[in-house]
Amino acid sequence: MRFVLDNSVTMRWFFGDGKPEDLIYAGRVLDAMKRDDALVPVTWGLEVSNVIAKAESRGLVTEARSGTFLEMLEGLVIEVDAATSVHALSETLHLARRYKLSSYDASYLELAVRQGLPLATLDGDLQAAAEKIGVKRLTVS
Repeated sequence: MRFVLDNSVTMRWFFGDGKPEDLIYAGRVLDAMKRDDALVPVTWGLEVSNVIAKAESRGLVTEARSGTFLEMLEGLVIEVDAATSVHALSETLHLARRYKLSSYDASYLELAVRQGLPLATLDGDLQAAAEKIGVKRLTVS
């Protein structure tokens, strides 16, 4: 099964922090990627690199650790949706306005709606918006 992967899950893999239930969920999503394909909006790579760059500049991680993490990501099947930008100024903006989300978060929701896919997220606001419009959270066990 395919699903939309939110950056909040990706960053749990990188930092390994957060609530225990979030870490368990993130780990299960990573395990699911051995058999399922993840789809991300085109902004995902920018979000990943932004978080990594900020963490490095604050001395929280080294470039070497970041490099190892990026190599791990490159080994996963993560498909980038090329049509994200086509919807940015219409459906994505509408979702951001309606649910008071950042445009980045709304891009994950828009993609899940457009593709009819569940969303793997740990972001509470994004999850709440998804529930309101009938987008399921990826269930992993």
